[in-house]
Amino acid sequence: MINAFDSGKLDALPPATADLIRRRERVLGASYRLFYDDPVYLERGEGVYLYGPDGTAYLDVYNNVPCVGHCHPRVVAAVSRQMGQLNTHTRYLTDTVVDYAERLTALFPASLSQVMLTCTGSEGIDLALRIARSHTGAMGVIVTENAYHGVTTAASELSPSLGEGVPLGVHIRTVPAPDSYREDPDKMGARFAADVRAAIADLKRHGAAPAALLFDTVFSSDGVVTDPVGFIQPAVAAIREAGGLFIADEVQPGFGRTGSAMWGFARHGVEPDLVCLGKPMGNGTPIAGVVGRPDLFDAFARRTRYFNTFGGNPVSCAAALAVLDILRDEKLVENAATVGAYMRAGLRDLARGFERMADIRGDGLFIAAEFVSDPVAKTPDTALAGRVVNELRQRRILISASGKAGNSLKIRPPLPFSTEHADKLLAGMKAALAAAA
Repeated sequence: MINAFDSGKLDALPPATADLIRRRERVLGASYRLFYDDPVYLERGEGVYLYGPDGTAYLDVYNNVPCVGHCHPRVVAAVSRQMGQLNTHTRYLTDTVVDYAERLTALFPASLSQVMLTCTGSEGIDLALRIARSHTGAMGVIVTENAYHGVTTAASELSPSLGEGVPLGVHIRTVPAPDSYREDPDKMGARFAADVRAAIADLKRHGAAPAALLFDTVFSSDGVVTDPVGFIQPAVAAIREAGGLFIADEVQPGFGRTGSAMWGFARHGVEPDLVCLGKPMGNGTPIAGVVGRPDLFDAFARRTRYFNTFGGNPVSCAAALAVLDILRDEKLVENAATVGAYMRAGLRDLARGFERMADIRGDGLFIAAEFVSDPVAKTPDTALAGRVVNELRQRRILISASGKAGNSLKIRPPLPFSTEHADKLLAGMKAALAAAA
């Protein structure tokens, strides 16, 4: 990201772009950052492309929010139709919210048969945390060292990736994320579980108890870790032995992105106690939520009054229903598996000629390409990853980086991404690697 207040960079930009940034700075403030050394000015989107005011097309290899593609006509039609008919809260009887809840929960294990709807993923994390703490009577939460779980006060206190300016909650403990590039895959799960147990013990030493273990099931902010399949099972067992719950954050890996399963946790053969959903759920409309066990929801309802005025409103539920229809009808989960495998193979071919792109990993259309300065020592190369990101932007391919050192490309396009789009990315990557090196 760049700081929009850097006047030197502003002077080098096209006048229309620089003027829009100045206006943006004036009214939105310093917290609003921009991607790329040369920010992208956008006007519309369609499918897997974004377009500038002059018609310049950018291949979107990053945005998971429009999971079925930018401005999908079926989502647009569903939202327009429902907006013209009714939009109100859930204290009135309406068909749409019930229809959606039935369709959604049918995609989960039988034990996870109820859903509470919110407007944002951050609200969903907040709600799951409240349910877990209410159920266990404990306050402690364990997250990974570079986790991101949201922007509410409670969610930001669980998000060390936001930086030192956002202090972690007093009852929060962090553990190193799994690292399939640097660890022995056969020992990775045991090490992760041992760290979770150590965090539980530290909470107890300080007079606290664990309410939950919370992590994104592809560890996207930690650099993307998907394999070996099943490695999270010992850590989940550890938190349950201590009386805590396992909360799966599926905001990024959910809705078929991994190709091998609808949910990231399902790849690993575990059933969470609570599952947080967000961003892709309504293809950009404000809908998110928590799926969980009825006994947890029932106990929470007996103890706490909860109401979300527009969580699960009919317009957002209409969009979310359309997303489920499109995932099914266009076979987008299957597409994620096929195109993802094709793209990983192509990236590995490129890596054979560029040893500093040292590891390709992921599943479906959630892929990381990790850059190092020394392939033997496996030293993260943040600067090189940043150069590749900006070189791709100059080739009209939009991507970003992830991981604690920001040295892994985060490849996460909308799910209609095809092998033709993958070929365009791979050609751009080849040129970007040569230029960045």
